[in-house]
Amino acid sequence: MGNDTIIRVESLKKSFKKGHETIEVLEAIDLEVKRGEGLSIMGASGTGKSTLLHLIGGLDRVDSGRIYHQDRDICTMDERAKAAFRNRSIGFVFQFHFLMPEFTAFENVMMPSLVSTKRSTLTRQKALDLLHDVGLDHRITHKPSELSGGEQQRVAVARALMMSPTVLLADEPTGNLDPDTGSEVIRLLERIRHDHEITMIIVTHNPLMAQTMDRIVELKGGLLEPYHP
Repeated sequence: MGNDTIIRVESLKKSFKKGHETIEVLEAIDLEVKRGEGLSIMGASGTGKSTLLHLIGGLDRVDSGRIYHQDRDICTMDERAKAAFRNRSIGFVFQFHFLMPEFTAFENVMMPSLVSTKRSTLTRQKALDLLHDVGLDHRITHKPSELSGGEQQRVAVARALMMSPTVLLADEPTGNLDPDTGSEVIRLLERIRHDHEITMIIVTHNPLMAQTMDRIVELKGGLLEPYHP
């Protein structure tokens, strides 16, 4: 793998069982993503965009094929090693923020470091800095129920950056927001990508969000192809 390639997917296949029927979702997917690149994956509902993102993030197992993060094949990792890799190297932002309702914004952002048992003054300060970076330093003691939808998603973005991941994966991050709030999150992610020099892959139906990335591909019939509006 070249030094500028951070993710390489080779001959990836994934299917699901539905009763006695096997549904082929991804067929022979090949993909390379460069370090620092922004990639949008578009496609109709049900084509497997989220499935592909979850596989790249190590949240599900492939039927066959390989997924390399730099030179490490995550398909060969056991679940414990894969969980540690995800926590350390990948940030996730989903359509639904999945914040823990009983914890404050600050505690939610701190959560990845607590899971990894990294607790220090430096990690506390980093969580505060990230909340400031996403415009929420005045909301650090508020719980998710006390935040707007856009604010909750900003907390989720800060949480995704807590462990300084090399890759951020976002699955329809504006899908549950009104257009104005969604536009704010789009601008935030675009700024975050450049400020943190992070590789970002976004699954989206939103053409405005897709166009903020360096490259757009489309998932059709289980295969990836260049996107043509």
